[in-house]
Amino acid sequence: MSITDENKLIPGTLREIAAKMVVAARTAPKARGIDTFEIKIAEGSSIKALAERMTHISDENDIPFFARDAGNILDCPVVVLIGTRIRSIGLKKCGMCGFSGCDEKNENPDVPCVFNTGDLGIAVGSAVAVCMDHRTDNRIMYTIGQAAMELGFFDSEVRVAYGIPLSATSKSPFFDRK
Repeated sequence: MSITDENKLIPGTLREIAAKMVVAARTAPKARGIDTFEIKIAEGSSIKALAERMTHISDENDIPFFARDAGNILDCPVVVLIGTRIRSIGLKKCGMCGFSGCDEKNENPDVPCVFNTGDLGIAVGSAVAVCMDHRTDNRIMYTIGQAAMELGFFDSEVRVAYGIPLSATSKSPFFDRK
């Protein structure tokens, strides 16, 4: 007969859930089928580096919630990172980014294409749906994405990113945040 303590099971289970989140994000629908994503999983020292960078951003810019979020992720064994490159999808008429079409938008490469960011939102939603299916606490944080981009965790073309920390404790660390 064998008995396994939950503390030995939870970290591996959260890694498995994170891997399923990666698949869900990767297979999420994309405008015209154009894939602009980078998806990664951070653990251990990478999470510590993210938290340190978030605290630095908080201190340098007087934005306390970056430090609050940094504290949250230090208690999480796994963080899923999802980012998108900004690339127009080749439409002659759209205008949703403020320009008449993709040719004009391409002259302004720092302006996000709404389809890239919309697709990112769908992918993030698909990923957190996996957490819901597995009753795993999580929170979508742009603060993590900012730190991940600054640390070079993504290709330099990734311009918009989010992080999703996972937790399985008796109380969600993402609920009563100040």
